[in-house]
Amino acid sequence: MIILEAPASDWILFFGHFHPVIVHLPIGMLVIAIVLYLFSKKTDESTRQKAISPIFFWSFVGATFSCLMGWALSQTGEYDIDALFLHQWLGVATAIISLAMAYMSRYWSDDKIMSKLFKPSLWTTLFLIILTGHFGGNLTHGSDYLTSYLPQPVRGWVGMEPRSEKGETGEMIPKITNIQQAIVYQDLIQPVLKQKCWSCHNSEKQKGKLRMDTPEFLTKGGEDGQIIKAGFPLESEMIKRLLLAESEEHHMPPKGKTPMTEDEIAVLHWWVQNGADFNKKVASIPADAKIKTILVKYTKGTSNEGPYLSPVFKLDISEANEADIQKLRSFGLLVDFAAKDQAFLEINAVNTSKIGDKELNEISKVSDQLVSLKIGSTQISDALLSIISELPILIHLDLNHTKITDQGISQLVDLPYLESINLYGTKLTDSGLLNLAKIKTLKRIFVWQSKVTDAGIIQFKKLRPNVQVDNGFKGKWPLEIDTVRLIVEEKKK
Repeated sequence: MIILEAPASDWILFFGHFHPVIVHLPIGMLVIAIVLYLFSKKTDESTRQKAISPIFFWSFVGATFSCLMGWALSQTGEYDIDALFLHQWLGVATAIISLAMAYMSRYWSDDKIMSKLFKPSLWTTLFLIILTGHFGGNLTHGSDYLTSYLPQPVRGWVGMEPRSEKGETGEMIPKITNIQQAIVYQDLIQPVLKQKCWSCHNSEKQKGKLRMDTPEFLTKGGEDGQIIKAGFPLESEMIKRLLLAESEEHHMPPKGKTPMTEDEIAVLHWWVQNGADFNKKVASIPADAKIKTILVKYTKGTSNEGPYLSPVFKLDISEANEADIQKLRSFGLLVDFAAKDQAFLEINAVNTSKIGDKELNEISKVSDQLVSLKIGSTQISDALLSIISELPILIHLDLNHTKITDQGISQLVDLPYLESINLYGTKLTDSGLLNLAKIKTLKRIFVWQSKVTDAGIIQFKKLRPNVQVDNGFKGKWPLEIDTVRLIVEEKKK
């Protein structure tokens, strides 16, 4: 294998990332050629040869381009050399045998030797496709990608360790009998990193030249330096990226991957805050009330109660008038059913940024069915909030990047079922936030890039400690220790 001493040019890396796009074309063509050969025995030999030979040839062309793109991708330096070596040369072998099969399929009826070799070569081609794909899967998803979701009984039969079960919010919760004697990193942190991070940062693949599968590599960091700063979680690159909005380019895990839950981030934050020691037990690290609550979950394992369901969905409601739904859709609003075989509705203004109070007043006609209203980045004002305040079963409300103010927000305090409200990029202040503390059903508020301050969030958390206030990278609250430190440092400036 050739390894560049100097960093590869941007053009090489750019074309390298087309490898996953191109690689499936020759695979598909080779499979088609094999299927055609095996299932067209009654076809005239000459006709069969003319059909199969071009497919093998263009498979060779596609495989060659795929190999070139794969070589370019390898120059990122993010892959294990040994695993890459096998995948690379098996791919090259597949391209070569594709060309050989193109020639043999054209002339096998005229040459007895080719006729005898053709079928074994056909099965060799299929074997190479499978083997090359397998090692490619190892590079992309880790060497355990085939067995990571093996059902529990089978894992026991073959001597594999049991899988952790998923909790109500999707986090992996291994059941720990004696939580106080559990090693924080080994029993709480590592299982989460293995599930959410190792697929891109392991011995075979190192995105950003970062490995996270051993304490030594986790401490070392990647191409941008250390990702953990012991004692300072909010200055640790790893936690900063976890707390970015999912739409941000540098959010981790990347889009499409399963993100860490609030509890998982809280435990990771707690571990880093207390020194990021790889050997300390739970009993030796001080824990606040929130962490103690999370630790209790590990003693219970997975809850059998099933995922949380709002009490709204247990209500018996009538169906909305179809004419009213069509009227809302005529404004460009997306109006969909929120639950299968039930009349609950959700409205989304994602495609209608110019819509305002006049059009959205029509939501009052479906007020008895509306559970989710997403009208961020629209032209609404506080006037519409008086209509929204009358929605009897509203659960989720998104008002991000609108002109609403504290005065308008105060009208929402009597909503009986509201659980989540997004006020990202609005003029909401500490006063408006404290007003929202009156909503007894509230579970989560998004206030990133609003006028809300850290001090206001701390005051809110004293009133409603169980409500999650999402303030972007500054924290999944409560992070009182770091917040107080940040405020003190800000005053010193």
